Amino acid sequence: MSPVAIGPYLVGPYAIGGSIVAVLVIVGLVVAWAFVRARRVVKIETPEEAADAAQAQLHGFAVAGAVVGADGQGALAVADDGRVAAVKRVGKRLAVREVAWRTVRATHEGILVETGDKMLGAVMLSRVDVLDIRRLAPKGVRV
Repeated sequence: MSPVAIGPYLVGPYAIGGSIVAVLVIVGLVVAWAFVRARRVVKIETPEEAADAAQAQLHGFAVAGAVVGADGQGALAVADDGRVAAVKRVGKRLAVREVAWRTVRATHEGILVETGDKMLGAVMLSRVDVLDIRRLAPKGVRV
């Protein structure tokens, strides 16, 4: 093969092939990085993080305590006045919904909260048991 003239420069076939390979490698790295970043699970790290989100998003919600599931995917915050809120990570932000105590129930995997919200769905607090919830609940609320 003979060199190709691109403007005033003569470019050989190896230079063109090398450029194409370099572009494909860069595109592949960007796609791999985006895939890994999208698959990364972002967790609720601490009960304080869940409590701060509940206080910020729910009017008059003064958190008395909060608990986070072992996998960091769901949390529960309880207010001084007995109200309860489910917290779940949705993308980079925390979504908070006030729920009734009757929607909080124990399962084999942990505590399940049926929010009734289509966007939030059910919130699972893995490896959290009824005793953890009873410690959070105000005295007048039966869990």
